[in-house]
Amino acid sequence: MFKVTPNPPGNFSDTSSKTKKLDEAAERALDYYLKPKPVDESPSGQLFVVAPDIDTETLLANASEDLLSISAIASDLADDVDGSRRSVILAISRMADGVHLLVERAMDRLEARASG
Repeated sequence: MFKVTPNPPGNFSDTSSKTKKLDEAAERALDYYLKPKPVDESPSGQLFVVAPDIDTETLLANASEDLLSISAIASDLADDVDGSRRSVILAISRMADGVHLLVERAMDRLEARASG
């Protein structure tokens, strides 16, 4: 008479290694889908970072354009308001214009160094 055993002795190690491989595969799958990914944080915790390989002239040129945009937005907005709010907005526009002149002077000095 043939007796059925749940884990035949010859296949026990084979089944154990298959079970281990399945457990490892399941663990990898769960880690992939459920484990939080590490967040690449900048050391300073800043949300936005300027690319480190951009040259100074490019940085100043972009700052100059941004300052012109700020001034234009503030000037346009000043036309829509009255009173003290208008004065504040015009002050912002004038400050942006002043900083724009400083940036332009810095760019001129960089060009003079490069050519001289």
